[in-house]
Amino acid sequence: MDLFALQALNAIVGNAFDAAALEWALGGGSIRFESECFFAIGGARAQASLGGKPVPPFTTCFAEAGAELVIERLTGGRFLYVALGGGIYVPMIMGSRSTYLPGHFGGYAGRMIVRGDSVSVGGQSASVPAPGFNCQAELLPHYESEVVRIIRGTHADLFNDVQWGVLGNQAFAISPTSDRTGYRLKGPAIENSVGNLPSDPGCYGAVQIPTDGAPIVLMADAPTVGGYPKIAVVVDADLPILAQRSPGESVQFELVTIEQSQRALRKRAADLRTIRSSGAASAS
Repeated sequence: MDLFALQALNAIVGNAFDAAALEWALGGGSIRFESECFFAIGGARAQASLGGKPVPPFTTCFAEAGAELVIERLTGGRFLYVALGGGIYVPMIMGSRSTYLPGHFGGYAGRMIVRGDSVSVGGQSASVPAPGFNCQAELLPHYESEVVRIIRGTHADLFNDVQWGVLGNQAFAISPTSDRTGYRLKGPAIENSVGNLPSDPGCYGAVQIPTDGAPIVLMADAPTVGGYPKIAVVVDADLPILAQRSPGESVQFELVTIEQSQRALRKRAADLRTIRSSGAASAS
């Protein structure tokens, strides 16, 4: 859901950007390390400790064998990530180690991890990080921001200036019914005068307008096709900000150009490279 957090934390512990990590939502819990391991947490804000000492976010930490990482609770945001040095080893399916819960495949036996499960670390990290490296705040997404940038979608021309004005000038709240498939938004209705269309491709971040006028933003587990008109698409660089909005929190859309979206994505890529190089420099 929050690709930046996943990639940044992997970089912090010396992994490849796409190494498998844990995505943690809802309540607290704990992880016991059976062998020594570098790790880092981030994304959602969490009250976490290792051996009774607080664990800061986006910081390289080291756990001795037998140590226990305790996540008391999430204090802000929606998805916490735990990256482990070497990455989590699970079988590669369709080019990915991620879990697709609706289809019950991938990741750890195609299901959520539960009490008593044991996961294996994949091996050596790409580099050896130094404990205590902390990512600079200016390199991270502005998770506290309510503003999420969008570009025009596949069916943008089917909506008039009034409908675009509602999308761009009004605040929407994340609905409690939102999940990894899509975030339903509560707020002023955006008139859908065309109804359903023949199914066509969708993507993560597409803003759909169903017949009731309540926008739905497709998220990480969304279907690949659908018939609701797609008025806009959330820019890639702002998807982490949207993903971390909890039910009841507000979001406001800002229309930008494709060129602005591409610049934001290039900046995110540069920030990730800086995080990787800074972490490696601290280990040298």
